[in-house]
Amino acid sequence: MSDEVKTLDYRPFAPPLPPGRARAIPWVTVAAGSLVAILPAVAQVPLLPPLGLLMLLTWRLLARFSLRPWAPVPLGLFDDMLSGQPLGSAALLWVLCFLAIEAAEARLVVRTFWQDWAMAAALAAAVLAAGRLIAAPLDAPLLLPVAAQALGTALLFPVAARAVARIDRRRNYG
Repeated sequence: MSDEVKTLDYRPFAPPLPPGRARAIPWVTVAAGSLVAILPAVAQVPLLPPLGLLMLLTWRLLARFSLRPWAPVPLGLFDDMLSGQPLGSAALLWVLCFLAIEAAEARLVVRTFWQDWAMAAALAAAVLAAGRLIAAPLDAPLLLPVAAQALGTALLFPVAARAVARIDRRRNYG
């Protein structure tokens, strides 16, 4: 019995985070994911998954009310400025992701982690494909890099989900 009590992380009398800071944490994590795009890396093709998009989808799927419905617009513009995509493309595509998640939530009564994973993977692949169509000429051979990015994003979703769950738990309970 005493071993179980020692392992609990719940502290009911710990002071919570100030409301402004607690609301800013999801925004900061999405922006930090977008900032990874400017890290110096030597590669012939872009294989780094869009971590800003991954964090945005993860926050939306796991902690529904942590980001406002209009949050994809400024976060997408920030990502466009860092990633080199045409300005406004991520803002549009990220808003469409939020709308697709809303439509799926209206249909699904109960969601499991596997459904969230599949939804995030499909939306990330769709955003990467649409971003490729917006930014590159149609005859550019970018199918393999986009597929590799989509696969990497899908494989990183459980890691992002664990990170967001841990951050959200600390954000809510101090």
